[in-house]
Amino acid sequence: MRTARQLTTAAALAVTSAGLCAAPASAGPAGGLQVTPATVTPGTTVTVNTTACGRDATATGDASAVGAGTFALASKTRAEVASGRFKVPPSAQPGTYEIVARCAGSGGREVAGDLSVTLTSTASAREEQPVPVPVHPKGHVKTGVGGALGPDPVKTAAGVAVLALAAAGGTWLLHRRARGDRI
Repeated sequence: MRTARQLTTAAALAVTSAGLCAAPASAGPAGGLQVTPATVTPGTTVTVNTTACGRDATATGDASAVGAGTFALASKTRAEVASGRFKVPPSAQPGTYEIVARCAGSGGREVAGDLSVTLTSTASAREEQPVPVPVHPKGHVKTGVGGALGPDPVKTAAGVAVLALAAAGGTWLLHRRARGDRI
């Protein structure tokens, strides 16, 4: 029984190792389609890169599976890297979608990569979003305590005077009660 368990475990490890070694790098820069970020929320802009087109470095991308339609890929910084962008529509549903690019030259070579759409924000999706500009408040705080009526110093002084008078009257009443005087 023990020998059978060891053989089964060894066979499982061998199959897993062979599967990992033989896995193609379809989404990497070695001729596949790189989708960045790979996990997004609806409304996010996605960048797609490939080196599969060679020196021509132009392609047509197809993101219609996620509802974004077609987009162009062209060389921008490096000669053999075709790059393009598309925006995931706000109506996109959660799931994994295949993004395809077809090279203009190279015999119409086609490469694909996966894009995952989620409804919750992820770290990689937040990296692509623009940084919000801080908003500084303007005007007066309407809390109901001092300054709620505006910057009028006469009204503010009157309110402080009323509060001071109430505090003094309360202190006087407590002092009389402590001495035993009748109120």
